[in-house]
Amino acid sequence: MDTAHHLEAWRDLYVMLGTSAAALIGLLFVASSLHLGDMAGNQALRLRSRNVTLHLVAMLVQAMAILTPQPLMPLGVEVAIVNLCGIVMPLSLAGRVFRKDGAVSLYRWLSYMTGYALGVAGGVALACGLVTGLYAVTLSNALFFVAVVLDAWKMLLGLREARGAPDKTGARA
Repeated sequence: MDTAHHLEAWRDLYVMLGTSAAALIGLLFVASSLHLGDMAGNQALRLRSRNVTLHLVAMLVQAMAILTPQPLMPLGVEVAIVNLCGIVMPLSLAGRVFRKDGAVSLYRWLSYMTGYALGVAGGVALACGLVTGLYAVTLSNALFFVAVVLDAWKMLLGLREARGAPDKTGARA
């Protein structure tokens, strides 16, 4: 089976991933705009919103690269570069992960580090001519998708707490 045929088999998956990432970016902008005052006053929410947006942009750019007709070598280089740039975010949070105040979840940090490492490995494999590198890139994107959805949920809960909304018992946060 030739390379073009192998890449065509991944087309629908990456159309779905790219579309999902773009839609979530749009929804994140709308939600952030509706709660701009709450987010401006809470550094944790601002950082989480920024990071979630950048993780989604990384997913979108990877999907665009994979859907662009091109040889495996440049595709692999593009995917590796996106993931190397993306790994800067979790690396910059490394000091906060191990603090006692719980500023950053160790599990969230590990999921993003693992996702970007898989993306780099998949990009290198693609650059070496191995179409099977797409399995690592896909696993990377699946990790990002789950982590981003969980982070978005935590942002919503953080916004609720920032507003002092009553919980199910009627008590205010």
